[in-house]
Amino acid sequence: MARGRTIAIVSTVTVLAVGAAGGGAYYLLRTRGTPGESAQRFAAAWQSGNKAGMTAELAAPQSLAAYDQMRAGLAVESMAVKLGQVAERDDRASVPYTATLKLKNVGEWSYQGKLDLKVTDRTWKVDWTPAALHPSMTSGATFALKTSWPQRASITDAHGGRIDDGTVGGSVQQLVGYLDKATKKDVAKLGASYKVGQAIGRGGLQETFQKQLAGTPTTEIQLGGKTLEKIDGADGEGVKTTLDPRAQAAAVAAVKDMKKPTSMVAIKPSTGEILAVVNNQGGFNRALDGRYPPGSTFKAVTAIGLLEAGLSPQDKVNCPKYANVGGLKIRNSEEEEFGSLSFLDSFAHSCNTTFAPLAEQRLGADKLLKTAEEVGFNQPLNIGLPATKASFPRAQSDAELAAEAFGQARITASPLSIASVAAAIADGTWRPPTLVPELKQKATEQALPSGVTSKLHSMMAAVVTKGTARGAGLPSGTMGKTGTAEFGTGDKLDTHAWFMGFKGDVAFAVVVEGGGTGGKVAAPVAATFLKRL
Repeated sequence: MARGRTIAIVSTVTVLAVGAAGGGAYYLLRTRGTPGESAQRFAAAWQSGNKAGMTAELAAPQSLAAYDQMRAGLAVESMAVKLGQVAERDDRASVPYTATLKLKNVGEWSYQGKLDLKVTDRTWKVDWTPAALHPSMTSGATFALKTSWPQRASITDAHGGRIDDGTVGGSVQQLVGYLDKATKKDVAKLGASYKVGQAIGRGGLQETFQKQLAGTPTTEIQLGGKTLEKIDGADGEGVKTTLDPRAQAAAVAAVKDMKKPTSMVAIKPSTGEILAVVNNQGGFNRALDGRYPPGSTFKAVTAIGLLEAGLSPQDKVNCPKYANVGGLKIRNSEEEEFGSLSFLDSFAHSCNTTFAPLAEQRLGADKLLKTAEEVGFNQPLNIGLPATKASFPRAQSDAELAAEAFGQARITASPLSIASVAAAIADGTWRPPTLVPELKQKATEQALPSGVTSKLHSMMAAVVTKGTARGAGLPSGTMGKTGTAEFGTGDKLDTHAWFMGFKGDVAFAVVVEGGGTGGKVAAPVAATFLKRL
């Protein structure tokens, strides 16, 4: 009996062991994950261009060069893969997908395909073939775009006249740019819808607005030379500038006979629109990119601060032959002196020895910086092509503050920026200068301090009637400020000649590089401009 019981017990244990073994085998052989999960991971990696992530989901090592070729050949900017319902049978499965590709300069293209999956090493993996990329894909086939571009849109002046047809003057051509043949570098930047040798914008507005002007090409998406789909293009949109042909012609006439490099910008004060931009010499665009000390034209900015601080045009000030601020010895042009006179007359005669001490006494570095920034200094420019913003560093000493008060030290500005200062004074509000109205400005409008504008108008009128510009032949009603800006090093410095001002709803700035004195050289240029208007 004992033996029988022992046998029975052993038999029972044997059965349990077999059962345990069977359960363990089932567990070890069970497939991990689902085909949908594997397909989702593969699709996510595909969308982001993560080849390592895609490779991790493959049943066997494969070259995924075709995916790279597709992205490059079609200029794919981004893509989305939407998976459908999984169809599963035994150890095989398939997942349909819709791929939507955003193609640079073309638009979107969608197509449908499917991913096949199988169980490998107890895990669902993508069974890759070329058809996984596209149903029509075969080994060695490549994607390409065949494009047909619409006629390029035009760039026009404020009245709708074309300024990009090669008939405009050199100054406008500098703004417009030109058409050039695309290089390999251009195609890499612009996308595969462009071809080497194709006409593209180079420089100026042509380059800035390349995509807008070129439009969208009618495009055939090809695989192995066969067209998969055709996407209709769209005409380009023109670029309208604020240039006024009458003002531009007047500015050209004013600078064309100058022997030294001369540049001029005119702005409409009520809107900030740029009416004219001229350079009498080609190459470097001094009107927009020049970095000159503004000289005594900046006294108009200092005057804004002083008027806001309580000084009036009639208040008595001193204009000695020399002054000393912070150890800096200051003199007037040609070492003039006028003794005791009104603030208005000191401005009209452009007395450095008045403005430097007043800036130190009544403004200080922070207030002068604030005033300069209210009329565009240190403000970003966005006109559609390169333009250097006016720079006003905060003075680090009383001596530097004194020099800044009359537009020297480290201050730099272009005719564009000084014209925008004149426009701000004319209208009472500084507005970012605008060449293409559709461009969003980076800087905001800023109103000048209350009560300042009319006082400064009377002071700028005095410059023309009895001050440094009285002999320039400027038309009645012109208000302005001369500037004679020293530059270089040594005991005897050369000077740039400046004049800025306004008449009616036209503000302007002129600089003659190395030209001498503003009243004698630059102001007559402005006079010619205004008379031509």
